[in-house]
Amino acid sequence: MTLAFAGSGARWFNIPAHRPFAEDLARGLYEALSPGGPEALADAVVLTPTRRGARALADAFVAAARGRAVLPPQMRPLGDLEAGEPPFEPGDLALDLPAAIDPLRRRFELTRLVAELAEFVPGRLASAGAALELADALGGFLDGLQIEEVDVGARLEGLVEAELAEHWQVSRIFLEQALARWPARLEALGVADVSERRVRLLRRLADHWTRRPPTGVLVAAGSTGTAPATRALLIAVAQAPQGCVVLPGLDQDLADKAWGKVDVQHPQGALKRLLDQARVTKTEVAVWPASAAPDAAGRWRRRVINEALRPAEETADWLHVIEGLKAEQPDAIARGLDGLAFVAARTEEQAAVVAALLLREALETPELTAALVTPDQALARRVSARLARWGVVADSSAGESLAGTRCGVLAALVARAAVDPLDPVTLLGLVKHPFARLGDSAALELAALRGPRPRSWEALRAKAAEAGPLAARLEAIVGGLAWPDETDSAGAAARRLAAAMEALAQDETGSTGDLWAGPGGEAVARLISGLIADGEALPAVTPRQFADLLQRLMDGETVRTGGATHPRLRILGAIEARLVRADRLVLAGLEEGVWPAGAPLDPFLSRPMRAALDLPSPERRIGLAAHDFAQAACAPEVVLLHTERRAGAPTVKSRWLWRLETLARGADTKENPVKIAERPEVLAWARGLDAPGGYQPWARPAPRPPVAHRPRVMAVTRVEALTRDPYAVWARDILRLYPLDRPDEQADARARGTAIHAAFERFAETFPADLPPDAAAQFASFYLEALETAGLPHEAMAREAALAVEAAEWVAKLEAERRDGRAIHVELKGEMTLQAPAGPFRLNARADRIEATADGHGHILDYKTGKAPSAKEVRTGFSPQLTLTAAILQAGGFPTLGPLKPGDLTYLEVTGRKPAGKVEVRATAGDESAEAAARALEGLHKLIARFDDPDQPYLSRVAPQFVKARVSDYDHLARVFEWSTSGEEGEE
Repeated sequence: MTLAFAGSGARWFNIPAHRPFAEDLARGLYEALSPGGPEALADAVVLTPTRRGARALADAFVAAARGRAVLPPQMRPLGDLEAGEPPFEPGDLALDLPAAIDPLRRRFELTRLVAELAEFVPGRLASAGAALELADALGGFLDGLQIEEVDVGARLEGLVEAELAEHWQVSRIFLEQALARWPARLEALGVADVSERRVRLLRRLADHWTRRPPTGVLVAAGSTGTAPATRALLIAVAQAPQGCVVLPGLDQDLADKAWGKVDVQHPQGALKRLLDQARVTKTEVAVWPASAAPDAAGRWRRRVINEALRPAEETADWLHVIEGLKAEQPDAIARGLDGLAFVAARTEEQAAVVAALLLREALETPELTAALVTPDQALARRVSARLARWGVVADSSAGESLAGTRCGVLAALVARAAVDPLDPVTLLGLVKHPFARLGDSAALELAALRGPRPRSWEALRAKAAEAGPLAARLEAIVGGLAWPDETDSAGAAARRLAAAMEALAQDETGSTGDLWAGPGGEAVARLISGLIADGEALPAVTPRQFADLLQRLMDGETVRTGGATHPRLRILGAIEARLVRADRLVLAGLEEGVWPAGAPLDPFLSRPMRAALDLPSPERRIGLAAHDFAQAACAPEVVLLHTERRAGAPTVKSRWLWRLETLARGADTKENPVKIAERPEVLAWARGLDAPGGYQPWARPAPRPPVAHRPRVMAVTRVEALTRDPYAVWARDILRLYPLDRPDEQADARARGTAIHAAFERFAETFPADLPPDAAAQFASFYLEALETAGLPHEAMAREAALAVEAAEWVAKLEAERRDGRAIHVELKGEMTLQAPAGPFRLNARADRIEATADGHGHILDYKTGKAPSAKEVRTGFSPQLTLTAAILQAGGFPTLGPLKPGDLTYLEVTGRKPAGKVEVRATAGDESAEAAARALEGLHKLIARFDDPDQPYLSRVAPQFVKARVSDYDHLARVFEWSTSGEEGEE
């Protein structure tokens, strides 16, 4: 037996922060026990903080054996106990303990308890989701009491002083009621809280090992003993005949004065509490034998990190500390910072790319291992996604949110369909989901789910007639989600949810395929099964409340997918990294509020109230996070990654970064320059990853299609597009790229324009000569009916009804004034043919209204529900609709009218506001309108001739004055924003 297990008394060891914990622990145990034969090592028991730590230790034993077969010790995680798994339940220790309550059942039961106590909740509870949120907070409070072994007893009654806010009085009453009812409910169910059961097991095991110490080798490694029961167990392990405790990163170089001021926020705070309870001084803790080898570089790194994180009260002595380090070694701090680098990313996205690049770079060196360490799970998932770019899958502990899995997404969509059955976005999500087996979804999408939402299933089926039975099947599935009453139990809602999901996923044979397969499907199945079995414990829910409840439940679950991963890359949480070491560590999320996370808010107790109940300070978590940071920062190669902006807002550097930078600045001199290295090239890689060679803005597109492919027929409205934005004509009229309506598109502006045209046309056809006495009411009814047909939402119809009354009064008066001696013609089609260099060119028009007079004039009117083009736009040819229509009329292009002299060219602005309408004349009958028509026709000849030249490109946005005023459907294809803001001065 080696020194580690020799001698009497408690054995406490330390593996310094700069040493690889798992590797040193495994090597030390292997060297100590392997001489006794393979059974000696296999019979040993090693307690680790987490399961991942146990797996890392198992890998380390394989490395320690140097290729020889090895039977590793029994490794058990302290923080993840399972019933019946020795050594936690040896003999009859757990026979009289009730089983642990299922975590999901516990959340439901606590939610019901919260709902029962709603009268004591400030502001009451708006929904089951809100009750679940408060139940989770109550569960955390109960866990805190159980883990810290605090019996509040009657202390709550005198906890709140009279002068405190009423909120705390209500919280006290709520907690008193909850603490009285919850144990009774657990007893009725015959179960115990997981935390309480674990604490009782640890206490019994500690007492058992104290009375009857195990004779075999027993090692507790990597734990800081934050909980009282864990500390008691560690002390019992240290006192066993062949037991020892191996601490992670105890700072044995910290001065006694500073050690005395270590508080809960300090990295050594938890270890100090453990040693104080064990009555062991830090000088009595020995260095683990396998970690005693000299390591100058690692030693100075550890010293620098520990000095940077010393208690705040002792930072005033930093200059003396720096001088002391330099006295030991002139370049001590520079050597300590060697291998440490800092990178400041601009955004979260850039931080993910930088982290992925640093991990990917490590793979270029054979055998080099790398790991990302961050408490930010969202960042960890982003990095995993970026690594997939190179086909690299890292071993990630972040997993995937259950809500983000395929099955989770489908469950959320189905739940939302019960809230709003005709929501096109939700229905599209259902029919296009990878698990859906409803048939060809494209036909249904194009026919019925794009554009304004249908008002009813009948309307949807009518629009989707070409899609076959798909719409009817979808209606049957979504209809099965309907609530029988205003509220229903969560269990019943979950049954309908599962039935709808299976109906969506069924194929012709009745198989649901992979719906419930894989980690995501299995997790959703467990969740829905739990809701069905135990959902009666939840308060009744409406469809919206159930969708919110389901989303909250899935958001709180993490799915670890497993599968093949790269053996040299890991993505770890801060605690999991405690026992895992890699050649390169990237520490990311170094912002205040992320690492360290802010102190958690307690909705029930203030800080003085927590202190009065002997509950730990919320800042204790900061100390634990600081310890994990200090451990990781002592790796041989470390990159500290900071994000300057999160969610668009500036961030504050982590306090540990500030301290390191301050210490480095204090040690920096001309003789011995000291600075934390930077990696600017990594930022350059990140910026150039998608733009190799530097950013080059896209030039204004200038397509030159063959003349034979250029349009020879064009409407007067498309001439306007050719004048302003030739690229749009190329995209629509040559490539035939037609914009798709957005799902659930708001129909306001388009519907009003369509409806006003339809109302004028119907009014003129219904009353071609004399107006009825109720002309205004008739027009208003025509307009509102057309709005409904156009798909205007119900909520907008009330506003439009009021506007329609005003608009109709104005229209009735206008009609009475304009009909005297005029023949009204609506929606007439006309055309004319022009001779051009590349051949005949046909121009056509559809006139909203032409009023023919006895003197041979034709007055042309166009309806607008928005702002009409200005006189300058018409005169300069940027809005040639009316003038070209006049040219067609003058040439006899409208067969039913024959040649007419151009009359007034007029826009009718109809809004229903104040004023309800305007008559905007752009050219009066006679010479003015004739000249305007001739000028427009001449301009068209020149325009056609220019585009009949094969070298003439169809440029984007040649009239920049209209870029902001008029948005094109093709601006994104032309990348207008990119080239228009890059200083391009191309041809206009």
